[in-house]
Parts: sequence; C-alpha cells; structure tokens
Amino acid sequence: MTKLGGADAVLAFVPYPFYVEHAVQLHLVPIAQAEVVGVGTKEKWSLVAKTGRVTGGPSLAGYTIVSVAGYSPNFVLHSALSAWQVPAGVKVEPVGQILSALRRVASGDPVAALLDQTQATALPTLPFAGDLKVVVQSADVPVAIIAVVDNRLPAARAKSFQAGLLKLGKGPGEAEKLGALKLAGFVMPALPADAPVVDAGTSGKAAGAKAGAGMSGKGAGAKADAGKTP
Repeated sequence: MTKLGGADAVLAFVPYPFYVEHAVQLHLVPIAQAEVVGVGTKEKWSLVAKTGRVTGGPSLAGYTIVSVAGYSPNFVLHSALSAWQVPAGVKVEPVGQILSALRRVASGDPVAALLDQTQATALPTLPFAGDLKVVVQSADVPVAIIAVVDNRLPAARAKSFQAGLLKLGKGPGEAEKLGALKLAGFVMPALPADAPVVDAGTSGKAAGAKAGAGMSGKGAGAKADAGKTP
C-alpha cells in the first residue's frame, strides 16, 4: 500500500479485493484482468458458517467475518455479500490461516469465513466438513487486476502495455513461463457493476474528493475492523 503511494509506482498487480478497497484512493485504472491457472479470470467467494446457524443476513448479528480478504471490508460487505443486508456491528477481520478459522466456525464460535474459490473447492476434504455449510456466494468477480496508478503512465504507453499483456501466454513457450506464476494469461478487464469507478482522465487527488460515497451502499452500517493491508 505504501509502495503504491510512492511517485515511482506506475503499475499495480493486485487482488480484486485490494482494488475494491483502494482503487479510488490510489486512483487505480484497470488495463487487464489476470487469468489464473485452475481458477480462470473470475471467481465466486463463499461465506461458510456452522451448519444450521446462519440462514440470512440478519442471523449474522454478533458475528465476525474472517477472510484472507479481510483487509478489504468494502469488498467483504458490499461486493462479496451484496446479496445480503449485513447487520450493523458485524466485524470484518483478516486472517492468514484459514484452516484455523474454519475450525473455529465448526466449533460453533460466532464466526463465519469468507473463502475464495480455491479454498471453497477444498472445503469437502476437511474432516469436519459436515459441520460447515456454504450459506451464500458472491457473483463472479475478477481474481486479480493490473492497473495504472494515478495516471503515471501516459495513455499511449498504457495502451501499448495492455496490448502486450493480452498477448502473453499465447506464443510458443509462453504458457510455461506464465505457469511458474500460476497465470495462464490476461484478458480485457470486465469489472462488476458495483466496482469502484475511477476516471482515467483525473489524478488521484482530484478523484479523492469523490471517494466518500463510493462504497456506502448496502450494509454500510456494518462495522469493519480491518487489519493492515498486505
């Protein structure tokens, strides 16, 4: 986060939850969307709770939602859980060890875990999977975004760089090179309708004046106790 705020930061390759949380502040303008091996260009996030405990938004009252994306309360509450009205007072916390968090969920603690697609796919393999239930899923969202930071790359160069990204993985031997990064290539960005809107023609400072209402939508009353961003 601090590095992207520096004047020498021109491009950012970030997970979509990071983009949701900081796009307006850092003035991130997407130019490509990553295709991740085994996942694709988009994924669904799944909210997992103790079986029989959570049946809708109101039943999350008094809960803490933990996730590897917990550094982005805006993503958790207003993007991944946009289908639910999350009660005021629900906390959002980042977690590094999702398995430990799932054990807490299974034991009956007032905790729900928001999992990315890879984590959710592995859920049935857990010995305590019978105590867990996916109670709601997000719409498809991008996995990761490459964006220009604060208009620090001229439009012509950004377009040229974008064209180069879109060709990656398609030439002889390139699939193997990208495979080491768990990437299959890049596509044009296709962001959800509720994604932050950043005007490519303005600087971050100018856009900052409009940031206040950017994510104050459904469930805005929910409390977000976020940790440090990665």
